[in-house]
Amino acid sequence: MQAKTLILMVLCLTACSRVTVYETSSAGDKLARKTSFAKADTVVRVEVNTAAEKQTITGIGGSFTEATSSLLARMSPEKRNEVIQAYFGSKGAAYSLTRTHVGSCDFSRGHYCYAEVPGDTALEHFSIDPDRETLLPLIKDAQAVSKDGFAIVASPWTAPWWMKDNGSWIDGRLLPEYWQLYADYLVRYLQAYKAEGVDIWGLTPVNEPYGNGGNWESMSFPPAEETAFVRDVLGPTFEAAGFGEVQILGYDQNRAGIPEWTAEMYANEENARYFGGLAIHWYESTWEWFPELLEAAHNAAPDKHIIETEGCDDAEVPHWKDDAWYWQCEATDWGWDWAPADQRYLHPKYVPVYRYARDLIGCLNRWVDGWIDWNMVLDRQGGPNWANNWCLAPVLVDPDADEVYYTPIYYAMVHFSRWLRPGARVLDVVCPKGELMATAARNPDGSLVAVLLNMGSAPVGVDLSIDGESHNITISKEAIQTIIIK
Repeated sequence: MQAKTLILMVLCLTACSRVTVYETSSAGDKLARKTSFAKADTVVRVEVNTAAEKQTITGIGGSFTEATSSLLARMSPEKRNEVIQAYFGSKGAAYSLTRTHVGSCDFSRGHYCYAEVPGDTALEHFSIDPDRETLLPLIKDAQAVSKDGFAIVASPWTAPWWMKDNGSWIDGRLLPEYWQLYADYLVRYLQAYKAEGVDIWGLTPVNEPYGNGGNWESMSFPPAEETAFVRDVLGPTFEAAGFGEVQILGYDQNRAGIPEWTAEMYANEENARYFGGLAIHWYESTWEWFPELLEAAHNAAPDKHIIETEGCDDAEVPHWKDDAWYWQCEATDWGWDWAPADQRYLHPKYVPVYRYARDLIGCLNRWVDGWIDWNMVLDRQGGPNWANNWCLAPVLVDPDADEVYYTPIYYAMVHFSRWLRPGARVLDVVCPKGELMATAARNPDGSLVAVLLNMGSAPVGVDLSIDGESHNITISKEAIQTIIIK
C-alpha cells in the first residue's frame, strides 16, 4: 500500500470510552494501545454473535519445567522476579493454566523420579525432594504473584523405570502387576504437592503415550490399555484418596490420534466416567490446527475438556534479541527434515509468531478450552535439556550476563492470556478465510474480547460487527490485535 493512501483518523467506536485496542506488530509495537488507525484499502467484516455461546475457557498459559526453574534460580533476584511478574502479574501475561512434569522429562537436568529404590512397593522412600530445589519454589512464587491464581496440569513422562517391562527410563510399558502401585505413586505426588500448598487441577496418565522415538523419558500406553487403567485403577484410586475432582486427561499427544483415542475413552459411560477430557499437542503440523479433528473430539464428548497441553517452536535454537526473525517465515520444525513424504506439506517453513496466534485462534474457535505453551523460559541454546532437544520459548535468558529477552512470541501470548479469562464463554465468529483470523469471548466480568491476526503485508480495515453493531478499526500489517469492549 502506498503511504499516500493512508489517512490517519481518530477512532470513536460508537461509545469512545467502551473500546480499548492493543496491538503487537512486526513494525515494532508491543502491546501498544491504539487510538488512531490508518485507513486501509481492504475492509473485512467480522461478525460476532453473542447469543451463540460455545465452550467455557479453562485457561491459557505455559509450563513449569526444571529447565525454566533452574535457569531462573541462576538469575539475580530482581531479574527472576521480573520474569515471574511478566508471566503471572496482572500487568503481564496473567497466566491462568499451567503444566508441570511428574518426575524428569527432556527439559530436566537428568533422570529422576520420586521412588528411586527398585522394588519399593510400599513407597517407603517416596520423596519429591528433587522438585524442592528450584521447581516448587518457582511455582510457589508464581502463586504469590498471581492475583486470580492458576490451575496446574501434571504429566509424568514415564512411570519409575523399575515398574516397566524394559527396566528403562525410555520406552517400555507399565507392567500389569504395577498398575495399582503406579496409581498409588501418582496419589502420593498429589498429596505431597498439596502439603506444599500446590493443588493439582488435572493430570495425564503419561505424556506422549506413542513415545518419542526413544529420545528421552517415555512409556507406551496404547488407548485401550490407558483407558482400562483409568477406568479400573487410577480413577477409583483418586476417588478413594479424596482426589476425585482432579481432571484426568487422556491421550496427551498429537492431534492425529484423536479419533482412535476418543473412540476408546468415550466408548461407553463406564470408560468415560473418570476422564475429565482430552489432552493434545500441536506437533502434527507447523501450520494446520486440524479443525475437523477438534470438532470430532467435541462431538464425541461435548461435556469433556479439550486441553492443548503442549506446543512450542521445536527444532530451533533460539535467536537472541532478533525480533525481526520471529516475524519472518524462516523457522522449521522436526518435520521439515523428517516427516514422511505424504506429510511434508504439514511442515513448511513458518513464522513463529503466526504459529502461536494461528493455533490459539483455531483452537478456541473449535472447542479447545485450555491452551498451554511448553517451557516458559529457556537459555540461548534452547535448554537446558539433557537430551539436547533444543526448542524456543517466549522468554529467553542469559544467566551469566543476567539478561532477559522477551521475544515477540511472549507478546503474542499476552494478547490471549491476559484478556481471555477463565470462565469466559467463547462466541461464534464469522471471519472470511484469508490472511485475517479472529476469535472472541465474553468474560465473566461482562467484557467482550476479540483477538485478530493479520498475516498480510498491508493493513486491513475491520468492520467488527457485534450483534449487528459495527466497530470500525484497522489492524496493521503483520500484527496481532486485542479489542476489549465494555
